[in-house]
Amino acid sequence: MSWLAGLALFTATVLLMEAFAYVLHRFVMHSKLGWAWHESHHRERDGWFEKNDLYAVVFAVPSILLIWGGMNGGWGDWATWSGAGVAFYGIIYFGFHDVIVHGRLPHRIVPRSHYFKRIVQAHKLHHAVESRDGAVSYGFLYAPPVERLKQALKGSAGARVRAAKGASTDRSSEPA
Repeated sequence: MSWLAGLALFTATVLLMEAFAYVLHRFVMHSKLGWAWHESHHRERDGWFEKNDLYAVVFAVPSILLIWGGMNGGWGDWATWSGAGVAFYGIIYFGFHDVIVHGRLPHRIVPRSHYFKRIVQAHKLHHAVESRDGAVSYGFLYAPPVERLKQALKGSAGARVRAAKGASTDRSSEPA
């Protein structure tokens, strides 16, 4: 496979990972099945790790297998480039999501671009909901306009939205 074709496949894999992550985040992590791990990410973390970090381990497995299979297993260059794309998405995710947005490592990075600010705001709006239902913005590299997310959050009947000083408001019992 040529370098140009490999880079195209790598880039396509990173972009497809965004779609995959969105679907998994919305329909697995926020489902009854996946909430057992993901709930820890919507609560205050005690220590360095949270149960939600197990998803990173699960996502690393296909990347490792693809890279190994491409380099040692005779699967072809496509597997190496695809595995590298999955790994790169994970690196971007860790650096942006865990370090910059959630501050899991100390840093001095301040979002300045319109895109960067929008992604951070969208993620913070996602975390405004403590419950598995009613959250907004499940993506990572793309987020709808913040005003649209605020409207969706405001109109969410099943959301338990955080209020001031850690209190929460359960909107599931409010009249329609």
